[in-house]
Amino acid sequence: MNEKTYVLDFEEDKESYDIKEAIAKYVRFWPWFLGMVLLFCAIAFAYMKYAPVIYKTEAKIKILEDAMKTSVVKDVISIASANPNNRLLDIQNQIKVIQSYRLLHNVVDELHLDIEYQKLNNLLYTQIWEPPFTVRKNISEDKIIEPLKYEVKLTETGFDILDEEGTQYNVPYVEANTSVYYLPFQIELAESITNVKNYKGDTFKVIIDSKRKTTLKLAKKLTITTEANSEVLNLTLLGESKQRSEQVLNSIINNFNQDGILDRQLVSRRTLEVIEKRFVYLSQELDSIEAGKQNLKQKQNISFIQSDAGANLQRKTEAESEALKLETQVSLSNLLKKTVANEAEYNLLPADIGLANSGLNAMVTNYNNMARERQKLITSVGSNHPTLVKLSKQLELSKLNILSSVNNYEAQLALSLRKTNQEKNSAGYRFSRLPETERMLRSIERQQSIKENLYLLLLQKREEATIDYASTAPTIKVIEYGLTNMDPLWPKPTVVFPVSILLGLLLPFLVFYIRFSTDNNIHDRSEIEQLNPEIPVVAEIPFFEKDKKFIDVNDRSVLAESFRILGANVTHLLSPEENDETGKVIFVTSAIKGEGKTLLALNLSLAYASIGKRVLLVGGDLRNPTLHTYLGLDKNSQGFADYLAGKINEYDPHTFEGFKANPDHKIFLSGAVPSNVPVLLSGKNFEQFLEEAKKEYDYVIMDTAPTMLVTDTLLIAKHADITLFAVRAGVTDKNVMKFSKELNKSKKVKNMVYVMNAVGQVHAGKLNYGYGYGYEMDQPEKSKKWFKKA
Repeated sequence: MNEKTYVLDFEEDKESYDIKEAIAKYVRFWPWFLGMVLLFCAIAFAYMKYAPVIYKTEAKIKILEDAMKTSVVKDVISIASANPNNRLLDIQNQIKVIQSYRLLHNVVDELHLDIEYQKLNNLLYTQIWEPPFTVRKNISEDKIIEPLKYEVKLTETGFDILDEEGTQYNVPYVEANTSVYYLPFQIELAESITNVKNYKGDTFKVIIDSKRKTTLKLAKKLTITTEANSEVLNLTLLGESKQRSEQVLNSIINNFNQDGILDRQLVSRRTLEVIEKRFVYLSQELDSIEAGKQNLKQKQNISFIQSDAGANLQRKTEAESEALKLETQVSLSNLLKKTVANEAEYNLLPADIGLANSGLNAMVTNYNNMARERQKLITSVGSNHPTLVKLSKQLELSKLNILSSVNNYEAQLALSLRKTNQEKNSAGYRFSRLPETERMLRSIERQQSIKENLYLLLLQKREEATIDYASTAPTIKVIEYGLTNMDPLWPKPTVVFPVSILLGLLLPFLVFYIRFSTDNNIHDRSEIEQLNPEIPVVAEIPFFEKDKKFIDVNDRSVLAESFRILGANVTHLLSPEENDETGKVIFVTSAIKGEGKTLLALNLSLAYASIGKRVLLVGGDLRNPTLHTYLGLDKNSQGFADYLAGKINEYDPHTFEGFKANPDHKIFLSGAVPSNVPVLLSGKNFEQFLEEAKKEYDYVIMDTAPTMLVTDTLLIAKHADITLFAVRAGVTDKNVMKFSKELNKSKKVKNMVYVMNAVGQVHAGKLNYGYGYGYEMDQPEKSKKWFKKA
């Protein structure tokens, strides 16, 4: 239980140390962070001074609900508007209309936004709205590929104009046509300018662009938003000039309102045109219907169907009654005729039998009177009495007259009866045709009624459309025209300076983070212990910028003490036996070139010699010897390679002293570079050399070749009592540690230990703990630059 607790505490301490270490990696570079913060603050200050000031201009409008309704489709729209989703869709549609190219192009054309004016202030051009002059383009839009920029100055005589190519023009104020100067615009003083001297020394810039590009830019800058649960639209525009932004927003609002009004007026006008055309058609149809009705009445000889039906019925009845009377008269006249024809002579005739002929009735009455007179006379006179004869002749003549009158009367009655029957038949035919005529008339009247009602409806709609056209309501309600905030939207000191400080901290942090993240090199002892915990780290040698090796035997510098510590640790690991009087063989190697193994071997040998040990330093790197460079000796001096090749029999005459006046330290250089290094190292002379050297010296330190590049060191590794594997901080790659681990695991290198070399070269001052404490008091203090100390 205690053991587990101890392990847990150890892990917590390690984690705490790692956090501190991570923070310390960046804190060591505090001058860079401070310098970048100051740099970005200076940039922020310059930016605040010279950056264009951007203001936010806002306007608020409300789309009226009746704005999208017309008199013709008002009911349908009102029903559709009852749905909130439809209303929201209508709002979105209106936003699209405001942002449309067509409407914004009208705004650009109205305000001449394709011509931008700027004024030079504090080395920076600032956008203005009302310059002391006006510019009008006289160039076609398709010829403006890129914005045309001109610099304008006002002088006492005219305009000084400078184009982008450096060509200068002087246009007098009275000059109306600037095309003679090959300028794509006309320029003139503003009407409000009375004295150009007020603008002396001012520099203006005129930027001419195509209306298409200007419209597209305006569409990008214009932002329209809606508030939650509200039909209010917020129009936002960012710009340098307050007046310009406000004018643009106000123009957008007015154009949108007029556009909506014109749309609805267009509907009303179109409605009026359709109604007028329909009027003409309906008038022609009504005239045609009325003419057909007139022709029908004329053809059927009717005026009003009900009265005509009564009249025809009355005529028929009267005709039937008259026919009946005539037939009665015919019968009575026929009866009288028969009576007169069959009656005996001079008898009385029936009188007043109902004949309607008064003349005939008078003749019958006269006849009867003469007949009664004759009967009275016959009783008194004879048959031949002249009076009686005369009276008889009168009766016969009267009888003939009666028959003749009856015949005439009958003929007259027959003619009247025929006419009466014709009248009766005609009245009956007309009466029987009245339902059909009434149906035809009703059909015509129905068509007439439909057309008349439609005509009246169109009259009503025409009046409504005329009223709508004359009194079109606004499309929107302006809640707030373009209004610019007093404080600029950008730049804001409360944002710029904190962001600059943040960037000043973040940029070096990112640089160092990328550097640390992509750095695969070994930097400290903990990384070695983490990668290869089974191989000990015998010592850490600090990085020295100037002094690379011992100065003398009594050297008490950090360099000297660090190598003395290394020698003590190596001696402890060797732990020689009491009866073993031979020297120890120490190989110093590395994975690749440049990890400081040669200097490490040199200083270690000097450290041993400084404490009275007899040391022989051998240049064992026969392929690329560098030991001579630190001693100022001749590279071609006979040395170890010559001994192995048998060119010299003894090595002692060819050694050099490392310290002056110190016979305990000898150096045996590599000699000339041979062509058969593996053969020489594998020969008997190598073993013989070590046996002789071990008898004469306490320590034989050999600077061997890098193990990863050549096999030289592996051929002789078995002869070493201990192998110091140099790892250079900031140089040795972590993948190399895998190689060294494999060498140790396979026993190709005997008794391998790591020596951390050049600690602090990258991470300055990280592992310099303890070094120099009390050891450099007698040596002069060396001043360093602050950034080098950092």
